[in-house]
Amino acid sequence: MEQLLAPTFRVETRTGASMAFAIIAAIVVILAFLAPLLVSRGAVQDLFFILTMLVLAQCWNLLAGYAGLISVGQQLFVGCGAYAMFALVSIFGLDPVAAVIIAGLFAALIAVPTAFFTFRLYGPYFAIGTWVIAEVGRLLFAQWKALGGGTGTSLPHDATRDMIGVWPLKSLFRMKSAQAGDALTYWLALALALITIGAIYWLLRSRHGLGLAAVRDNEQAARAVGVDARRMKTMVYLTAAFLTGCCGALIYVQEQRISPDAAFSVIDWTAYVIFIVVIGGIGTVEGPIVGVIVFFLLQNLLAGYGSWYLLILGLVAIVTMLFAPRGLWGLFSDRTGIQLFPVRRILKGGPLEHKQMGGPNG
Repeated sequence: MEQLLAPTFRVETRTGASMAFAIIAAIVVILAFLAPLLVSRGAVQDLFFILTMLVLAQCWNLLAGYAGLISVGQQLFVGCGAYAMFALVSIFGLDPVAAVIIAGLFAALIAVPTAFFTFRLYGPYFAIGTWVIAEVGRLLFAQWKALGGGTGTSLPHDATRDMIGVWPLKSLFRMKSAQAGDALTYWLALALALITIGAIYWLLRSRHGLGLAAVRDNEQAARAVGVDARRMKTMVYLTAAFLTGCCGALIYVQEQRISPDAAFSVIDWTAYVIFIVVIGGIGTVEGPIVGVIVFFLLQNLLAGYGSWYLLILGLVAIVTMLFAPRGLWGLFSDRTGIQLFPVRRILKGGPLEHKQMGGPNG
């Protein structure tokens, strides 16, 4: 009888705040899905920008915040994904929606030889190595004459007008072609953002997440207890490359024009992304979400200040790092203990809880 009533232990990650947030998040996702039917085309484009930057920020945070891989060359995968999509659509006549997935696979393929070289570097040398390889990629794609060389090119006019999903939107909601195209790319960006956040959160809650945290904190100690550090870093690196490549392709489906300088811009696709993660909070799922909202607000408030805009962004980043080293979300979480995406494992059960639940001695 005592064995039947013996206290048991269990591991949980959910909290009251996270369960309440799940309900709120579901409502937000539903409203976000309905946005193209409720708001103006300009607002949809703004939301598209927020979602794509969120995907890029989550991918960089996965590398730097969880694997300890500080990369300043993520523009390589944005550019490779964008150019792969352009080639598939302009040269091979593939539909842009299908080309986005293949472009992500191409970016992941490019990441394989990139990882071979960069994983032999550590710390600042790794960061510099990723940037150098990205610059090499920009120079190589600038030689691709079929896609405009150094000046770039545009997608065929019919490519986005006739892509999968546009005609049903025009028929059902009486949208014009441009509006339907924006709505479709927005929904794809929303799906990509949800998949990215969901995949990262699932990874962090799995046993691989424990191994990843161990590699980040002390790679040698992680190896000593049997964690395959190279395998963990490679998996994270390829995953980030795939998602970044898909995002880059999607961005340029919406832009409809590409050039090497734009697609491989270190400011647009890496510097701003690092700013977002640093401001929001590195090493948390919530941090990039907070950071991208702050970045969007600052960008709209400071856009008219010319070159002062970048100086003010830099000042904001410095002040944040001085007074909130773990970012705005880290500061808030430290003071309140609230986690919307909890990954910390809490041991529950045992004699005390069993007694409270009416155990044999209760």
